[in-house]
Amino acid sequence: IGETPQDWPAAGLQRLRDLGFKTAAMALTDDSVSIEDEQLLAEDKLAVVLGTEGDGLASSTIASCDYTVRIPMAHGVDSLNVAAASAVAFWALRV
Repeated sequence: IGETPQDWPAAGLQRLRDLGFKTAAMALTDDSVSIEDEQLLAEDKLAVVLGTEGDGLASSTIASCDYTVRIPMAHGVDSLNVAAASAVAFWALRV
């Protein structure tokens, strides 16, 4: 999306918006919506934004996205590695 790493996240997220995408940050926050949210599933063009394992996404990146999305998990499980999270997200969102 960006030409260089310095283009991310601000320029990259803006480029996605310019292309008509809504953005979904995969993160656990107090206001995150379930990946099964009807409004989220109704989006025609959705870009999934994933962070690194361990640190995840920067709070500024999360705040810049249109949605903050969580994957429902069993009690006591609070995270997945990025490969597993992306597989679940892409399947659930059909992207």
